[in-house]
Amino acid sequence: MASENESMENTKQPFLSLYSNYLRNRIHAFSVSQFFSKFTLPFRSTQRPHSFPLPLPSNSLDSSLVVSKPSSVHCVLQDILQHVFADLHSIQKNLHFWHFRAEGSDARKAYFMVFERGPRAFIDETAKFLLPGGPAEGYSMKNLYQSASDYINERVTVLNCLRCSLATFLAQLYMEIDKIGADLVTDPESKLPSLLVTINELFSALEASIGHLHAIRQSDSSVDGSYSIPLLFEKLPEINQEGSQWTDCEIKDAISSVYQNLNKLDSYISVLVTKHKKPRKITQYWIRYTCGAVGLSACSVWLLRHSSLTGSSDLDNWVQEAKDSTVGFFKDHVEQPLLSIRDELFETFRKRHQGIMDHEEVQLTSESLHRMLLAFSEQTKGQKLPENASDHEMLEIVMDRYEKELAHPIQNLLSGELARALLIQVQKLKLDTETAMLELNQILRANEINFAILAALPAFFLSLLLMMFVRAWFKQDTKAEGRGRIARIQRRLLVVEVEKRVMQYQDYIEQGLEKDAQCMFGLVLYSLDRLYHSVKRHAEASGEWQCLRQDIIDLARPGLQTAYKLTVTSRMERVYDCLLPSLKRR
Repeated sequence: MASENESMENTKQPFLSLYSNYLRNRIHAFSVSQFFSKFTLPFRSTQRPHSFPLPLPSNSLDSSLVVSKPSSVHCVLQDILQHVFADLHSIQKNLHFWHFRAEGSDARKAYFMVFERGPRAFIDETAKFLLPGGPAEGYSMKNLYQSASDYINERVTVLNCLRCSLATFLAQLYMEIDKIGADLVTDPESKLPSLLVTINELFSALEASIGHLHAIRQSDSSVDGSYSIPLLFEKLPEINQEGSQWTDCEIKDAISSVYQNLNKLDSYISVLVTKHKKPRKITQYWIRYTCGAVGLSACSVWLLRHSSLTGSSDLDNWVQEAKDSTVGFFKDHVEQPLLSIRDELFETFRKRHQGIMDHEEVQLTSESLHRMLLAFSEQTKGQKLPENASDHEMLEIVMDRYEKELAHPIQNLLSGELARALLIQVQKLKLDTETAMLELNQILRANEINFAILAALPAFFLSLLLMMFVRAWFKQDTKAEGRGRIARIQRRLLVVEVEKRVMQYQDYIEQGLEKDAQCMFGLVLYSLDRLYHSVKRHAEASGEWQCLRQDIIDLARPGLQTAYKLTVTSRMERVYDCLLPSLKRR
């Protein structure tokens, strides 16, 4: 019995070992993949429909799997890129405004300080000039120019520092992803621990680069309010960095810290950008809006005086006149011309028989003249003429006889053929008149539609202008995603911006300026992200998206030669329809 039990235990042992290995592999797969996917879902922000692609190998056999079923690791990386791109975009918009102001003349800067910062700044700057004996006594235009330069330069400095730090963080992360791109395609979960450690180190470097901005505020700073608290990112706990040693709780804590750091970064950037942002449109043009409000108020008071509320019927009369004029214009230039065109089109077929009767009347007159000429010619010649003799030949006989009869008009008028020849000429004149009237009637009927169209032209042009205005209002072609000429120019300028920054990146590499090169590469990625989202819809419509997308991805690869990238940008401007100038498209 003991030997049988031992043999049964020896037989079960391979099966138990096989089953335990199977369970261990299933649990490991669940803990790394499904658990990670379910955990990251609450932390993931709402993504744009089309995120900028990660630098994964395009020639991999598993690349199609990455596109169709992206790993949760890829989603986390895309979330990080999305947050950084969004922060860079908010910084770039405001920095572009302050750069434009910094390049202006001193007079333009002074005008901005006085008139484009709101009514409070206008009163403060005016008081410095007008109030005698005040704290700003001796305040001159030179002081105003210096104050404007300091005001603008302070914002440019802070925003430039933010942009450079974020661009460096973006470039370092993108290069790190590019290094392990093949592993992220084949087995992304195995690279998760080391990738999280790298991301934690990058967050620490970013904290060191921009976390001090709250403390560099000068005593006479023009920024309103106090700065935000220091930027302090969450740190990973001291754990073993080997992938096999990481537990589910450690993965959970690491991913949680990544998303917490992203939220802290967004909040910190939002506060700093808000304090250094460009003035709103209503602040910049407050004088225009004020004048418009005053004019509108005066107009309202004037209308109130002529309204029925004050016992006046002027406003009601004007409204009635405007209504009658509008209705009259509609009837004269829209309704009546359209009805005339409709009636003329149908009247041409309904009254076609009337034109035939008119032609028959002319035909009767022509036949009567032919018989009169034939009888006169036969009597004059004294012989029978053929029935098909032409009226022209017989008219020549009449005119010859008429000339002879005119030699003795009185005698021939009473006893000759002069009266008969005159009657024949009257019949010929009647025939010519009826023929001319028939042709004129046909011409007028043919142009009735043209006259009706001419009457409708004012309403047509007015409607066309209205449609163009509505189309321009809804289309909003000022951004690069639009369809108009301005949007096309913006897309081409993005390509030029990418080309310039690629060349600048190469110059920094050759000079050995590693930090500046990383910052410039991050700005290249930002420009490519903007280009990616601005051309996608247009390239898909024209069937060019696959090739254009691959070119944009190639421009973002750190390892490609600069000469090849410049060749790609040149080809993009020449080949793709969504990037061609408007004149070349025609």
